[in-house]
Amino acid sequence: MIGLLGGHVTRPWARGFGPAVAYLVAMQQPAVIVMVKNPIPGKTKTRLAQDVGNDMALEMYGILCRHTRDQLLALEGVTRYLHYSDHVAVDDDWPNRAFIKLVQVGQGLGERMAAAFDHAFVRGHERVIIIGSDCPGLTANILRQALSELERHALVVGPANDGGYYLLGMRHPHPELFADMEWSTSAVLDETLARAQVQGLPVARLPVLSDVDHLEDWLGYGWPLPEGLEEE
Repeated sequence: MIGLLGGHVTRPWARGFGPAVAYLVAMQQPAVIVMVKNPIPGKTKTRLAQDVGNDMALEMYGILCRHTRDQLLALEGVTRYLHYSDHVAVDDDWPNRAFIKLVQVGQGLGERMAAAFDHAFVRGHERVIIIGSDCPGLTANILRQALSELERHALVVGPANDGGYYLLGMRHPHPELFADMEWSTSAVLDETLARAQVQGLPVARLPVLSDVDHLEDWLGYGWPLPEGLEEE
């Protein structure tokens, strides 16, 4: 429920405008939602941590987040929402002036994603996409392509090579895409597409990319290893 959104909220006001005018302008733009995890050892990138340890997993997650941030900052004419897993951080790598910061709501990933979409649609956004923060292949151009596809399709999806997706976009709320989904399995994408077909929703597909869940995913992008981590 949107009314349950908690935590501190920051809003990026447009320079030269009052808060009310800037807020109205922001709500008329497409929205990009980023789901991020607060960097807590043992809770963040746990599968990656099995390969490199908790501290190194946090460092690598920070690099991934900064990559995602930079792609979003290169994207103009959108309203950026940042939904934290545990609490809003006002002094981190995500600038307060550029992101509306909130806390995720819900008991599981499906509820949290559905609530994030609802929050954006209630505020008047007509095109909304949601992404994670751990996909090195995600670029500003792919985000632009996703928003463009939503002008012609009800849904847009960015397939991940593990059977999930790194991006999902829609023009109206579709809670049926999230309810009772078995997350973190290789069937997520296929199940999502099957549900969309049942609802008669046209779906556009983006390029297939890989999230970083394990060290081999990181190495697959050709990114250098962080200092202190040597490939075995």
